Amino acid sequence: MTRKPLTWLLAVLLGAGAAFGLFWFQPWKLFTNQVVAEILPITDATAPEGSPSAEAGPSSEASPSAEASVAPSPRNVLLASGEFITHEHETTGTARLVRLSDGSHQLVLQDLATSNGPDLRVWLTDQPVLPGRAGWHVFDDGRWLDLDRLKGNRGDQVYDIPADANLDDLRSVSIWCKRFSVSFGAAELRKPS
Repeated sequence: MTRKPLTWLLAVLLGAGAAFGLFWFQPWKLFTNQVVAEILPITDATAPEGSPSAEAGPSSEASPSAEASVAPSPRNVLLASGEFITHEHETTGTARLVRLSDGSHQLVLQDLATSNGPDLRVWLTDQPVLPGRAGWHVFDDGRWLDLDRLKGNRGDQVYDIPADANLDDLRSVSIWCKRFSVSFGAAELRKPS
């Protein structure tokens, strides 16, 4: 039986199919975790962007003459944040949009816990965060900004946002599986009150 060309052809096709399936689905990632522990920026969580206390120095009750002589101390400001909800895979953690003291922006994922998977990306999007299956596929329907590959499916991680990015209408974060066009989990970004 092993001398027949049809048997060899079938064996080659089965082997190629198995290799492709392993590459495409990467099933071992269901059983592995990649933990990241980056240092997170400390933010002034009490002052939204543009408010006087966000721009003021250490003492906001100084006299007018003292305010003129003391330059405001730059600090990191929390612009928006939200809790992750589960989509395709169970996902928890917090997403925070931060303006750093130098004027640059970062997306911070704190205590992230989701499944590992093939080709996972971190997206800022203009789409609403919808619970359940209705929210699985919406994030590539509008405008999105691909920040980078997900560094790890567990832990704390920071992503730099390009300086030329227009953040005005980007209101959500998705852990996006690019290979299967599905959200593992997402967080709506809300300004602090």
